[in-house]
Amino acid sequence: MTYEELLTREALADERFIVMTAENRALVRNIYAHLGNRFIDTGITEQTMIGAAAGLALRGRIPVVHALASFLTMRAFEFVRTDAGIPNLPLKLSSFIPGFLSDGNGPTHQAIEDIALMRGIPNMTVFAPADEDDLLKMLPDIWKYPSPSYVRINTRKTDYAHAPFEIGKAEVIAEGSDVTILTYGLLFEQTLEAVKILKQEGLSVGLINMRSLKPVDEQAILKAAESTMIVTVEDHFLTGGLYTIVAETLLKHQTSAHVVPFALNERWFKPSLVPQVLQHEGFTGKQIAEKILGYTTKAVQPKIAAQEFSE
Repeated sequence: MTYEELLTREALADERFIVMTAENRALVRNIYAHLGNRFIDTGITEQTMIGAAAGLALRGRIPVVHALASFLTMRAFEFVRTDAGIPNLPLKLSSFIPGFLSDGNGPTHQAIEDIALMRGIPNMTVFAPADEDDLLKMLPDIWKYPSPSYVRINTRKTDYAHAPFEIGKAEVIAEGSDVTILTYGLLFEQTLEAVKILKQEGLSVGLINMRSLKPVDEQAILKAAESTMIVTVEDHFLTGGLYTIVAETLLKHQTSAHVVPFALNERWFKPSLVPQVLQHEGFTGKQIAEKILGYTTKAVQPKIAAQEFSE
C-alpha cells in the first residue's frame, strides 16, 4: 500500500475527510478521481489553504493538507498557529520533502527547522516516520487524533518492519549500555547501519526510533540516559529538534547524561542527491559509527555535551 492508497481508503470510509493541496500533488495525484469535490487544490497559496482547512474543520471535517515542508511550516506559519493550533482544530499537515529529502534544493526549500517551529505551536502534535512502512502504520492513528498534527512525510522503502504505532510512544529497536542512539525519519536507515558497525566493534548499542516527537516518550529518553552516552541523530538544526527535546526532558526530570548530537548547526546543507548529501554532511552509517567510536575512547562526563559534527 502507498500513502495515496491509504488516504484514499480512509477518505472513502469517512466522509469527514477532505484532501487539500497547495499545487503539490506528488502524493495525491489520483485522489480527485475518487473524491471529487472533497479534493481541493488551492494553487500555490499555502496560507489560503490553511485558512480554508480551518473553516472546514470548524464544520466537522478532517482536512489532510499537502505542501512542500518549507512552505507549509514557514510561509503558512501564522495561519497554522492561529487557525489550527490555538483553537485546537484537527488539521492534518502532510509535509513533502522535509529535511535531507529536499536533497536537490537550496536553502529556500530546505525544511530543517520545521520540528522546532511546529512543536512550539500550542496543541500541535509532531511526527516523523522512519520510512514508508512506519508512515503507513502511524497515519491512521494520527488522522483520527482530535488535535492538529504535523507529519514529516517519508515514503522511502526499506526492508525494516516496524512495530505497531502508539501516539506518544517511541519504538525501541534495541537496548544498549554503552551507547543509545535516538533518531527519527530518513536517518533511521543510517543509524541501523551505524549500530551494526558499533556492535562489530564490541559495543553494547541501543537504538530508538523517536517517531512521535510531540507528545514525546519521556520514559524512553530517561531509559536511554542510563547508557554511558546518548547520541541524537537528525536532519534538522541543532536548536529546537531532538537534541533540544532530550535536553528539556533531562532537565525536567532533574537528571543528566552525556549527550552527543549529530545535527546542522545554524547552516543549510549542500544540495545534491540523498547519498551525496549524507556523505558530504557526515551522516552516513559508517561516518556516524566512526565518530561515536572516537567518543567512546574518551572519558565520559555526566553532562550534556554540545558537540556538533556537521561543520
